[in-house]
Amino acid sequence: MKKKTAMFIAGVLALCLLAGCAKDEGKANAPDTPAQPETRVITDMLGREVEIPAEIKTVVCTGNNALRMLTYLEGTHLLAGIEEADLAFETSTKRDYAYVNHEMFSTLPVIGKGGGSAYTAYPEEILKVMPDVILSCYVQEAAEQLQSETGIPVVSIRSTTANFIDENWCDALKLTAEVIGAQARCDALLGYIDACKADLKERASAVAETDKPAVYTGAVTYSGDHGFAGTYANFGPLMAIDANNVADKTGEKAGFEVDLEQVLVWDPDIIFLDPGSMYLVNEEYASNPDFFHALTAVQNGEIYAMPAFNNYATNITYCLLDAYYAGTVLYPSQFADIDLKTKGGEIMTEFLGRDYYDEMQADGLTYGKLTLGE
Repeated sequence: MKKKTAMFIAGVLALCLLAGCAKDEGKANAPDTPAQPETRVITDMLGREVEIPAEIKTVVCTGNNALRMLTYLEGTHLLAGIEEADLAFETSTKRDYAYVNHEMFSTLPVIGKGGGSAYTAYPEEILKVMPDVILSCYVQEAAEQLQSETGIPVVSIRSTTANFIDENWCDALKLTAEVIGAQARCDALLGYIDACKADLKERASAVAETDKPAVYTGAVTYSGDHGFAGTYANFGPLMAIDANNVADKTGEKAGFEVDLEQVLVWDPDIIFLDPGSMYLVNEEYASNPDFFHALTAVQNGEIYAMPAFNNYATNITYCLLDAYYAGTVLYPSQFADIDLKTKGGEIMTEFLGRDYYDEMQADGLTYGKLTLGE
């Protein structure tokens, strides 16, 4: 009996050994599983080829608009540090993404001063948090300097858009999404933008060119505050609704100071002014009321507030909201169904995940009629 048991155990062991060998032989003969690449190469907005990790887990953003792009793509969970310039918006709504995310931003280490497209980074602080990639809107020289000093890949997501939502801005958003792996969110956001732009165009197209009032937008914010003469050709919100912007006749491409005598010649039907710069306009009104009272729009009470949409590049939220507001003023029949509070809340929620329209209004970024001198 013992002999039979021993023979049985030996047989089982032999079968196990044979099975193991067969299994090992199968492994040896099976094709090797391709190793996943550890890095990838992307071409950034400056045309530079940059090698970055295949999977991005942490980032920092430098330069105007970089963090806005990341925020619109719902990528703030990747942030390892923050620019100092984005921390001053606990109560101010002037910078949309910074206001909404102030509480979270305030917990992050500071990795740069911020404030433009020149070099303002703190490389030592960036090295302390060691992000996988730096998303930057610096000019090329500054971007290359930062990469050289840190050894961390710097990807330019710099857009040349200074006004509305053009192809260049969309390309920058797509590139940001490619880097962080947010293609689905990018597609959804661009789809929403396209729908808004199409809606604005369709409504405006119902108005004949000869029926469009002449419009002047003054006290416009670009590179700081300006008085009444600060105006803007190719002004985004007015472009979106094909408005008759008198400043477009000058051949200028962006913000500039116009001769006040020229405004008298244009004599616009409707005037939009940035409420944030009304302190300058009211000073001018007090010293030269005759100029203002000579304008038809002033005589008829057709002066309206339009909050600035540029702050550390373009707040796309406010730019779209300004376009809808301008539509309600210039083409009231075509925009009669637009409730600005509702539309504003929709836009803010789409881009930033939260409706803070009432807070924006309370902060002085208001819409409605203006009275000079008040």
